[in-house]
Amino acid sequence: MNTANQKLPQAKLPTSVWLGGLVLRTLFISILIVITIRVASPQLEHLSSLHETPSDLVRVLLGLVVCVWLAVHLFILPKDPGGFRTWLYLGVALLPLSLLCAFVIW
Repeated sequence: MNTANQKLPQAKLPTSVWLGGLVLRTLFISILIVITIRVASPQLEHLSSLHETPSDLVRVLLGLVVCVWLAVHLFILPKDPGGFRTWLYLGVALLPLSLLCAFVIW
């Protein structure tokens, strides 16, 4: 009988699944950072002109917050083996879509 306080035994995760999930997760989050930097850049292409247009200032500050948040999540790994397996499966589908999105935005 399993209660809520007991932990289930951890299944051994194959190295290829761990590495694949880690690589796909890292690539996906990195592409999101690149997309955010591109979208959040000021329209006038000069950081010194941010004080002239408040909307550019808000966009750059919000983009900076999102980029820092994503960068922090690069270093927070999934806690369970299922997380790496999920990233492996999702990464195969999401990575080409994110690359296409980055290509279109650029």
